[in-house]
Amino acid sequence: MSGPERFLVTGALGCIGAWTCAELAAQGTEVVGFDLGDDDRRVRLATDAEIPLVRGDISDRDALGKALDEHGITHVVHLAALLIPSIKRDPPYGTAVNIGGTVNVLDAAKTRGIQVAYASSAAVYSKVDDAGGPVSNDAEGHPVTFYGVHKQACEGLARIFWQEEQVPSIGIRPFIVYGPGRDAGLTASPTLAMAAAAEGEDFRIAFGGRTQLQFAPDTARVFVAAARAATDGARTFHLGGPAETIADAARAIEAAAPGVAIAVDEETILPFPDEFDGAPLEEAIGRIAWTPLADGVRQTIETLRASSG
Repeated sequence: MSGPERFLVTGALGCIGAWTCAELAAQGTEVVGFDLGDDDRRVRLATDAEIPLVRGDISDRDALGKALDEHGITHVVHLAALLIPSIKRDPPYGTAVNIGGTVNVLDAAKTRGIQVAYASSAAVYSKVDDAGGPVSNDAEGHPVTFYGVHKQACEGLARIFWQEEQVPSIGIRPFIVYGPGRDAGLTASPTLAMAAAAEGEDFRIAFGGRTQLQFAPDTARVFVAAARAATDGARTFHLGGPAETIADAARAIEAAAPGVAIAVDEETILPFPDEFDGAPLEEAIGRIAWTPLADGVRQTIETLRASSG
């Protein structure tokens, strides 16, 4: 694609969205946020840059199209979605946002030559898919939540939009993203523990076991790279990253905030496999420089302390 890049980040006020806007601003790339809300506290945690924000509902195709055209968008990082609690309260609207919103992005890209990276999720899998080692990138998923089913449907839709309309896309399946601004969703508990530690308070992480913890700024860099690499086909990749135990995360939090005690509910294990193979993603976009867990935890706590004054 020739000419200057202009990115639209949907769900820009969420954790990954905020860090994606921050990454693009740091690179000097033009970026516009698109979000239904107006609470920019996560963006303020991630960057001091002024990020233009278009308020709109991703399920409103006209509002999305207007934003794309007015800003001359060349790449979309599509992160707008509702999580499990919101979907359970209103399944029809949750489906309109999560599936309908993705269709709107892909359909808008069709006539505008836009490259798309979008968020799928490890929730397209369940313990049924755990064969005792890292789950392969092309393993069939068996989701057990509305959210997981939505994300699996989005992967299929992206495939059909390439097959029938030649809309290029890359989907990324994050697992447990942590870092400043991660304060909502089933897997936010490790970051909530870091936030408590930043205030000098003890905390009990709501689940235990072994998993992949993915630092939010690293995750944002992956989405930006994926949008740039989405020139051909409809590919989907596990985010990958180093596997850690939640107990390791708890000890890292205690080391970064001496005097606090972080407990782990080892009786509660998330209904997903422990680890996903991230090698195919690195083959597609290049090596990912993962922030070591201890460093990511320390940076998160320092950022949250600074933000609270």
